[in-house]
Amino acid sequence: MSTTDSSTETTGINVTLTDRAIDEVVKFIEAEKVAPDVAGLRVSVLPGGCSGFKYSLNIEERPLEDDHVLPMGRVRVFVDGFSLQYLNGVTVDYVSSMQGSGFTFSNPNASGGCGCGSSFTA
Repeated sequence: MSTTDSSTETTGINVTLTDRAIDEVVKFIEAEKVAPDVAGLRVSVLPGGCSGFKYSLNIEERPLEDDHVLPMGRVRVFVDGFSLQYLNGVTVDYVSSMQGSGFTFSNPNASGGCGCGSSFTA
């Protein structure tokens, strides 16, 4: 992972997308055929999963009225108010291996997790 990954801090929140993650998000935005100047990646935390909370990623056409919009190089990240408290310091990466490809989360706020990689305890 590059140390020059795109990150931004808004209202005390620091979320990072690696260069690989940004490349993949750009591909998904193009595939969805949404306007890249208003579209973005929604990163959210939802109750559920094996450990109490789970991450969710979606391509959205535009932010909601109460979203925090974080510019990350060629993409924008949309985060809702509930998710903000769990996402400070999170790094989202995209990995590809023989076991499969997908987005991964590194969360310094998580006090536990499980083997699925997309569920955590806070």
